[in-house]
Amino acid sequence: MSSASATLESPATSGPKPRTRSRRPRRSRGVWLGIVGVLIVLVGAETLSRTGIVNPDFLPPVTEMYATLFQMLGEGWFWESLWLTLRGWAVGLGAAMVLGVLAGFVIGSIPFLRAFTNSTIEFLRPIPSVALIPLVVLLWGTQPQSAFVLVVYAAFWQVLVQVLYGVADVDPVARDTARSYQFGPLRIARSVIYPTALPYIMTAFRLAAAVALILEITAELVIGVPGLGREIGIAQSSAAVPETYALVIVVGLIGVAVNLMARFAEKKMLWWHPSMRSEHS
Repeated sequence: MSSASATLESPATSGPKPRTRSRRPRRSRGVWLGIVGVLIVLVGAETLSRTGIVNPDFLPPVTEMYATLFQMLGEGWFWESLWLTLRGWAVGLGAAMVLGVLAGFVIGSIPFLRAFTNSTIEFLRPIPSVALIPLVVLLWGTQPQSAFVLVVYAAFWQVLVQVLYGVADVDPVARDTARSYQFGPLRIARSVIYPTALPYIMTAFRLAAAVALILEITAELVIGVPGLGREIGIAQSSAAVPETYALVIVVGLIGVAVNLMARFAEKKMLWWHPSMRSEHS
């Protein structure tokens, strides 16, 4: 190629191509940084215990905690307690989601009903669920119903408030247009309200899932409802320190799994939403 033809080549093609940044390396780098952070914490805790800086009677070595955890994996009571905790969490969360979404749709769609219940919701919502522990103990004792009521009460408000926000965010022009076409209430709820409220519902699910797990463990630990929380209390009162830490690690891993599950469900349900599309762009 002659020098003249080279000068006619457009600058966009003749110069070096711009470097495109891929999100995958950045994401994998974040994962690796997270893993390194966890390893630093584990090594630090192991060092503090082994060197005697912290009394090993109160903070046993991390290797001892995980050895106890792997030993518990072979015992039946551990899996039974794990099942009871997950079942109580799932049933309570499911009931709270159903009740919260239905109540949010109905209350949010009727202005009179929303104004009528506003003060009641604002009064009941801040009440901590743990304040109901004496009441549920009187009614159901250490039965799973006590944990169920606490979980539903705590998670219900998370769902209801988010759904109310979602219903209030519906475009009034779209709602009036649907009414002008004589859409019924169910069709308006499915075709107009639901698409707008769905991001709020998924946010409510993520918040309620974490709150439900916290209240399930709290009810088991404080009231004595069968589950991992009760096993933590028994291990702590028996001075079985490594076993106590091992059970706490299990609860922490369940919390991480619940959060990942909620995020996965949110991405699957909201694949069309701009917030999710921007994460993948």
